[in-house]
This record gives sequence, C-alpha cells and structure tokens, in this order.
Amino acid sequence: MAAPAAPGGSGPGTDSLLDQETARWLRWDKNPLTLESVKQLIAEGNKEELQKCFGARMEFGTAGLRAAMGAGFARMNDLTIIQTTQGFCRYLEKQFSDLKQRGVVISFDARAHPASGSSSKRFARLAATTFITQGIPVYLFSDITPTPFVPYTVLHLKLCAGIMITASHNPKQDDGYKVYWANGAQITHPHDKGISQAIEENLEPWPQAWDDSLLNGSPLLHDPSASISKDYYEDLRKYCFHRSVNKETKLKFVHTSVHGVGHRFVQSAFRAFDFAPPEAVPEQKDPDPEFPTVKYPNPEEGEGVLTLSFALADKIKAKVILANDPDADRLAVAEKQDSGEWRVFSGNELGALLGWWLFTCWKEKNQDPSALKDTYMLSSTVSSKILRAIALKEGFHFEETLTGFKWMGNRAKQLIDQGKNVLFAFEEAIGYMCCPFVLDKDGVSAAVISAELASFLATKNLSLSQQLKAIYVEYGYHITKASYFICHDQGTIKKLFENLRNYDGKNNYPKTCGRFEISGIRDLTTGYDDGQPDKKAVLPTSKSSQMISFTFANGCVATMRTSGTEPKIKYYAELCAPPGNSDPEQLKKELNELVTAIEEHFFQPQKYNLQAKAE
Repeated sequence: MAAPAAPGGSGPGTDSLLDQETARWLRWDKNPLTLESVKQLIAEGNKEELQKCFGARMEFGTAGLRAAMGAGFARMNDLTIIQTTQGFCRYLEKQFSDLKQRGVVISFDARAHPASGSSSKRFARLAATTFITQGIPVYLFSDITPTPFVPYTVLHLKLCAGIMITASHNPKQDDGYKVYWANGAQITHPHDKGISQAIEENLEPWPQAWDDSLLNGSPLLHDPSASISKDYYEDLRKYCFHRSVNKETKLKFVHTSVHGVGHRFVQSAFRAFDFAPPEAVPEQKDPDPEFPTVKYPNPEEGEGVLTLSFALADKIKAKVILANDPDADRLAVAEKQDSGEWRVFSGNELGALLGWWLFTCWKEKNQDPSALKDTYMLSSTVSSKILRAIALKEGFHFEETLTGFKWMGNRAKQLIDQGKNVLFAFEEAIGYMCCPFVLDKDGVSAAVISAELASFLATKNLSLSQQLKAIYVEYGYHITKASYFICHDQGTIKKLFENLRNYDGKNNYPKTCGRFEISGIRDLTTGYDDGQPDKKAVLPTSKSSQMISFTFANGCVATMRTSGTEPKIKYYAELCAPPGNSDPEQLKKELNELVTAIEEHFFQPQKYNLQAKAE
C-alpha cells in the first residue's frame, strides 16, 4: 500500500504528461470541489502542486490504497475511488463465476475532508454504485463500523470480497481502501498486481458511475448492520470463559475510541460478556474526523494519545485503560501500578498476556493432551517470540509469518481448512486476533477479552504486570525494543541497505556490530538465509521492500525493515533468555547497548541524514 512515488524531475516530457493527465481529469471528474481546485491550479500555472496531484498514480498494493484526500490521481477522491472499484469489480468477475449470486460487503469509518467533498461514507456509496451498475449484490453498512466487521461479514455471509474505507490511525487528511478476499483475509500477491492492472484498464468512469441515487431502493443493495451486529456478538460470547467473575468484578475500566468508531461496539462487547460498561473518555467517544484532542490518532504512540484517559481513570479510580485506534482494529492497554505510575503495555507484552490467557482458558476446556497437536498460535517475524517459548513448553504449535496480518490471516485460514485450531495470532503493532471468526486483527474482541483477563487476575490479587512477570519467569524473559528513523528518500533507503549487504567488501554482510558478534543473517529482500543448508530463506521474499534480520551470538535477534505505509525505516530487537533465574535489568542493559550499536553502525543517521523518532 504505497503512497504515490515522488515524480521525477520536470521538463518538456513531464509537462506534456502532466497536461495529458489534467485533461483526463477535467473530462472525467464530476465532483465540483475537486474539479474546481484543479481548474484553479491550471489557471495559476501552479506546476509544483499539479505535479504532486498528478505526478504518479496511487499504487494499489496488498493493503489496497492509502493516501491524502484531495484532487488528482495521486490522492483519494471520488474519481480515484470509482476507478479503483471498476478495476476491482472487473478482476472479481474474472475470478468468481458466482459473483452475481454472492456479492461483496462494503463499510467505512468516520473520516471526512470537507474541502474536497470527500468522506469515507461518500467513497463507500460510490464503490457500492459501481458494483450495483454491474448487477452485483452489495452489503453496504448504513453506518460506521470497526474494520474487523468487514472480514467477519465476508466469511459469515460467504461473500466474494470485502472493502473497508479507512485510513486506520493515519493523520486526519488521509483515507484508505482496504480489500479482503473470499477467504476472509486481506489480499496477498498476486491479487494486488491483478487488481492494479484491472484498474489501469478501467480508468474511464462507466456511464452510471457517478449516480449514487441508484442505490436508493435497489433490490441489489442490502444493509447487514443489524443482523451482522447480532451474529458477531453471539459468536463473541463463546470466548467468554468467566461470566460470573465479570458480573461481580470491582475492577473499573476506562475506554477511549480516540474520535473513531469503537465506542458503541466496545460497549456492546462488554454487555455480551456481562460486564458493566467501561467508562468512556467523553471528549473522545464520538467520531470526529478532525481528531481534535490528539496530535496523531494512534494509540501505538503511547502516552500522548492516552493523556485524557489517564486523567479520567485517576478521577474515577479505574485501574485499567483500553484504547482502540480510530477504526478499532488495534488495542492498547495501560494499567495503574502500585507506584501510582501508569504502565502502557507494548504490543509484545499484551501479546504474551493474551496468548497465555487464551491457551489457559482453552486448556481448561480441553483436558485431552492429544488435542494439542492440532492447536496453533501465530505471530509475525518482527514480533516477540514469547509464543514460541510457551508453545515449546506446553506442546502446541507455533508458526511465524511475514510482517502484517494479511500473512497471519491467510495462514490461519489454511490451518483452519485443514481441521486445525488457531487459538491466537498477534503482531507487535498492537494487533490481536483472539477469535478466529475474524481472520484479521480485531480491537473490539481484544478489548473485552483483556478486560476478562484483568478481572480474573484481580480475583487472585494479581495485576496484569504481575502476571506478565510470571509468564516471563515460567517461559523465559523476552525483552524487546523497537523504534524507527524517518527517511523520505527511496534512494537513500536503498543505499543504506545495500551498504549492509556489502559491508566488508562485495556481498559480505557485517560480522559484528560494535562489540557484538553476529552469528546469522536472513535477508528477505534477496532471499538469503545463512541458517539454512541451501542458504535460501524459508519465508516468502519481496524484492520491493527491504528487510534484513541479524542473529547475534548473545541470543538477540534484530530486524531492520522499511514500512509499507509510512516513510520509515523500522527496527525491532529482542533478547530471549531461557526460563529460570535471569536478571531482567541486566538483559535490558545488554539490549539497550546493542540497539545503540545498531543505530550507530547500521543506520548511521548522520551519514544518511535520517530523522530519529520524536520522543
């Protein structure tokens, strides 16, 4: 899901290309606001701005589209939504002979951009119009929903595909178009390329493309809101293991939906588990596309987003805070410590807690040890290996996948189709799949399951922090540290990674990093893995993204990779100690030293002019 590539240079060739693109825009765009803004740029002769809007088309990737709203083929707007949906529609017609019987589901978040007349709801209606003009049934939600409701509906109603209009936790000016396949998981290669090609072949809007009044009273249009909501919570109830504890608990919870869609849905999830409703942060509970109280609407950024939650929790003496991102597919959790400080758990820490909890609840119901051989948990390759340690000791299977829930969702579906039981999957970017009826991350189910875990622990006089420590003592400490550098120049990023591949002369990866010795290299850009007998990596490789993992002699694994959605070079480092008496403070110190060495020797921020993450 790439933002548009920066167009190269200017000159006569570029100008004529620009003229062609703007001419097509003026011919095809029927949105008066975006049309007018392009006319104005042309009248002003504003080449620079026109270049930004038209220099490069948004690229359709495995996560669909994500870009700023506004005019031009490089942006999210009515016309690019119509073009994208026409391509997707033609691609689906080729792939499914029964598309006209089964249909697709479409939903949306609360994002809007009044200046261009854009909103997620408007985009969803235009996408629905495209399918309906082709005689394809559409299940269009009448109001905002969490992203996980789309993959849930695809599986539940056995549809061919799903579209969610959302930019998740991106800045307010962005929107996105996320696509699910008939198996209920996000699309993977080669579908992205096939859809991308079909979009290019269907750029001119079809005759009725702009007429969303066709939706009114169309026999092909269905609103799944009521029935899906009912069925989702009925399915969710099966994951409630301690109803009586939930009814009686004295523990108080604060919930924030960070101006997104989550409020109503998390309230309903608490009801489904017989909890009293969590206390909502009043300034953030209603959807607001301006996100007025936060700089970035991303709970992963930690404390800044949670300031209002801390204040409310302190006021009402709540011990646990649950925070969803704006499309409610991610979850952050914070807990008040005995010291009076708030602890925000990392994605890896919450992954350890939820994985331990879901296994513990499952084991109570499944005493037969032979059931273990068909039981699985998954996490992505840059996430903590804590589930691997639990699996080794307890006897179930653990698998790692490439980064991103599209890989975990698709792998989970394969395993389920083989009759296996997938208990849990997670990624360190605060994404959790606690219930396999949604083959993607789901912040609604994760929120209520975290609440049940906290309530159960409270009956044993344990906090989430104490239980996390108990998990590390039993299965071995897993200390992680992750961060990123910002770099807007693709050429610089390529240089940095090529330098690592030719560190000690040509085709030689580094053997040390500062005082730390390197014992293994896996490069998923080139497909090299010196830990395999044939030196070939087992996980799929991708030439279009950079990703190298280093294993160190001290047991640390560190991965450097580019982001698919942001101008970031990320790193993830983890030190895994065997179970038994290890000193977590000593491990932290060792990991911090190693991370400092990676930043200094491998990132070389001065040399490459990288911007560090703002603390």
